[in-house]
Amino acid sequence: MSQTASSPSIPDLPALMAQAARVLAQLEAWLPPAPPPIDWSAHAYRWRRRGSRGWLEAVAHVARIELDDLQHVDRQKDVIERNTLQFLKGRPANNVLMTGARGTGKSSLVKAMLAAHAGQGLRLVEVDKEDLADLTDIVALLADREERYILFCDDLSFEEGEGGYKALKSVLDGSISATSGNVLIYATSNRRHLLPEYMSENLETRHQPDGEIHPGDTVEEKISLSERFGIWLSFYPFRQDDYLDIVHHWLRELGCPASGIEAARMPALQWALERGSRSGRVAWQFAKDWAARHVE
Repeated sequence: MSQTASSPSIPDLPALMAQAARVLAQLEAWLPPAPPPIDWSAHAYRWRRRGSRGWLEAVAHVARIELDDLQHVDRQKDVIERNTLQFLKGRPANNVLMTGARGTGKSSLVKAMLAAHAGQGLRLVEVDKEDLADLTDIVALLADREERYILFCDDLSFEEGEGGYKALKSVLDGSISATSGNVLIYATSNRRHLLPEYMSENLETRHQPDGEIHPGDTVEEKISLSERFGIWLSFYPFRQDDYLDIVHHWLRELGCPASGIEAARMPALQWALERGSRSGRVAWQFAKDWAARHVE
């Protein structure tokens, strides 16, 4: 007697599709949203990261500063201006490291380059230290663009073992792939060698029989990153007269009359004394406060 095998049940296709749609919806809730399209008409960008995705975010309102607003850094201005113009003309140009006293115009000088030369195709991309590991991706993203891009790393310094150190080192000089000709790196730092330096490292110094002194491997490694920047620029604290010149410049820009500028001399010095610094930033902060109280 033959036994009829039971036929398998036919899946409910609509039910399976509905279940799959629910699973996909749950997955989408966990995934980061797709990065927005890049607005290539902008002049300045920030590199943003969410999860594993990074993108260029256009800066809607760029902080504008003119070269003439930067006082008593004439040599630094000349060097940056020359290097940036060479870059814009497609000539050889160097990556730049600016180090020195706080508030003396390092970051402002980079912004002034954008204000002066955006019409010639210069663009600025601000990259936080935490995102330096993405430098290779950023360079690749910009490689086919006609514009010229300065990757700007502000207040740059590293602690031992931070990953961004090797990424920056690779992009500056050591990668097997050539850096795009339309990208330069301008960085500012309070440390000339970008990494902390310790007294114990001097014990590694080697004295050669011929009298030469060779730094130890640790010191050499720390120096090697800074040396990959073709131009080093140092910024120094301002003298009292320089500080007052900067105060007077900003007071004039803010509409303060000559009598008010002269009356501001002693208050400006007291302001700097209380802040413990005679910097361009302190001068600007004082000028804003004074003008708000004395300019009609």
